[in-house]
Amino acid sequence: MEIPSEGETAVVPAAEAEEPRIDKSTVSDEAIKFLFSVELGELQKCLFSDSLVTVSEGGRELGEFTVTVEFALRGQQPCLLLRASSQGTIDDTPCGTTVTAYLSTYLETLELDCHEFLKLQHHRLQRRCHMVQQDGQMIINKVTTIGEQETKDTISYPMSVLRGLVTEGSNLLLMRILALRKKVPENINFITFDQELHITRTTYSELGPKKMEVGCEMIEVFGVERTVDSLEEIPASWQSYFLPDGHLASRVQVGSPATMRLLRLPAELENDDDKPVFVRRPLVWEEDMQMRSKFLDRKAELEADHASYLRQDPHLRALMADFMQFMLLKKPDDIFRFAREYFLPFSSRRHPGPSL
Repeated sequence: MEIPSEGETAVVPAAEAEEPRIDKSTVSDEAIKFLFSVELGELQKCLFSDSLVTVSEGGRELGEFTVTVEFALRGQQPCLLLRASSQGTIDDTPCGTTVTAYLSTYLETLELDCHEFLKLQHHRLQRRCHMVQQDGQMIINKVTTIGEQETKDTISYPMSVLRGLVTEGSNLLLMRILALRKKVPENINFITFDQELHITRTTYSELGPKKMEVGCEMIEVFGVERTVDSLEEIPASWQSYFLPDGHLASRVQVGSPATMRLLRLPAELENDDDKPVFVRRPLVWEEDMQMRSKFLDRKAELEADHASYLRQDPHLRALMADFMQFMLLKKPDDIFRFAREYFLPFSSRRHPGPSL
């Protein structure tokens, strides 16, 4: 479930529902030690945004790739909120992937929502996947749509078998930390999900430093390669290079003709300033799990408070009922004037004058 770069097929049709198969690969001790070694100070250094463009081998821009990490609350639990988006074209066909993930400070996935789409000429392919921890289980719901045909699958795994799980969201944050440390431990093997939601192995290896041109400057970058095994296909690998401060400089899937590149250095590096730069993003609160959750909680709180107030003061209900009945009988053209005159006798400081 890696975020595809432009040049890859973004949606894979769901297979027939079947019993989940668990790969026998084990998580290495080095991987577990790494997760528990992550400190709050390191996470604070990861709170920034990346923005890259996707280009073809010939240099033509195909789309963009963005990642943002920030601290958040999921209910009452402090966590990290990661948003990633890849939008572009494959052979002039629009496609994209969006990921929203809530992660613990040990990079454990608490909740993740992923949407992939590919707009063909005559129909649309899309896949939505939502996973959430609940009652000691990881519940995964996947919906695949091909034209008008929709396939739904639900799979659950006990959290006891998901020790060392790395998902799309936690992978992006994990690599930022590796880049900031400028060292990848040997034999660092985790588990992840493949396209069919089977558990498989994912490994990280160090590519080492090299010089890369970013904008008009040559700067040293640090490379990390991630490989994801598959139970049915050949392994897939992604190579990512990072700036000294953890910003992503380039990213490519091995064998893909498209590459994600940073066009210019972040402002803090250009100005030698430690202040992070935050990219202004349009706010679509309905698609933000945290804001939508807060909205629903606040809505329920207000409804309960209003209902309680009405129960405690029966005169209010009678007063409003009388007003509505009188208004429906009179059917006034000017509702505001009618309401003002109706409630005027109840004012202790009203001016003398006629009332209804």
